[in-house]
Amino acid sequence: PHKINRIYFYLVGLLIFGTILALNMSNRSFSLIQVFLLRILLTVTYRKSVMTTQARKILSTDDSSSAGPKKLSRSKVECGQIIIDNVSVVFGKGADTVTAVDKADLKISAGDFVCILGPSGCGKSTLLNSIAGYLNPSSGSIRVDDSEVLLPGPDRGMVFQQYSLLPWKTTFENIALGPRLSGDVEASSTAEYFLEMVGLSKYRNHYPAELSGGMQQRVGIARALATQPSVLLMDEPFGALDAQTRVFMQESLLDVWSEFGTTVVFVTHDVDESVFLADKIVVMGSNPGRIVAEFENNLPRPRTQELSTTPEFMDLKRQCLEVIRAESIKAFELQNQH
Repeated sequence: PHKINRIYFYLVGLLIFGTILALNMSNRSFSLIQVFLLRILLTVTYRKSVMTTQARKILSTDDSSSAGPKKLSRSKVECGQIIIDNVSVVFGKGADTVTAVDKADLKISAGDFVCILGPSGCGKSTLLNSIAGYLNPSSGSIRVDDSEVLLPGPDRGMVFQQYSLLPWKTTFENIALGPRLSGDVEASSTAEYFLEMVGLSKYRNHYPAELSGGMQQRVGIARALATQPSVLLMDEPFGALDAQTRVFMQESLLDVWSEFGTTVVFVTHDVDESVFLADKIVVMGSNPGRIVAEFENNLPRPRTQELSTTPEFMDLKRQCLEVIRAESIKAFELQNQH
């Protein structure tokens, strides 16, 4: 293996500094772009260290002439297991201490689709960011395929609620960027494959400003999958969409997941969405944020929206709502005590 070029470490350090500066300035859009670029550079340093001289020669050639999208495949149970072991995340010190997540334990099997459900402020996104490696737990550990999560890595892709595409790049270029920087010698074919998978081949030369919100999120999903992570993390990605587009995106996501088989951890506060999408529903309560219930979802697949009117769907929805209502009452009473 070749030594990693020092310039990549300098770039990573610069991006970390820029991200911290953007967060302090409350510039969320800039922060999301910084986080995405940081993950790409970490992917580069990881893969560059194992590239052979022959692979580098191939990479230096132009792959834009590749004939059509290539077919990607990977076993659904090959990788992507997540183990969350007694994880707590605490912010602040002294009287200002806030426990965002308290002693969370969760095991997610490779290839599963898991929804983390709960009201705002219950620690859903904090737990997701800890799996991504953007936050380190105050105690406990998170492991993905037996490797402890300490930093963002190429094995975990992230889709945010806010559209975080690079505005100066086309749909195709946004999707191809990750594969190209991570050493994919067939980056163009990879991008074509995922463009076709999310149904946006006709919009390959459009810029983000020329796409609808639903289209931008489809590009975001394709971009996250294009580096072939074992885990896809999604933080309320459809929260800003209208009801009709949201339904379409849910069905499209299940189509992509069934074909590619990546483990998905999906944060939402929408009970219907979680019942429709998930194999397992994890319900979190607040004050402090903690896991209060887990429901196995045995509704048949493939799923369509007609499923939402069946007795089985309504029964699981009722169980989730009962837990959420009980936790909401507890949180309300606790707030009144203070």
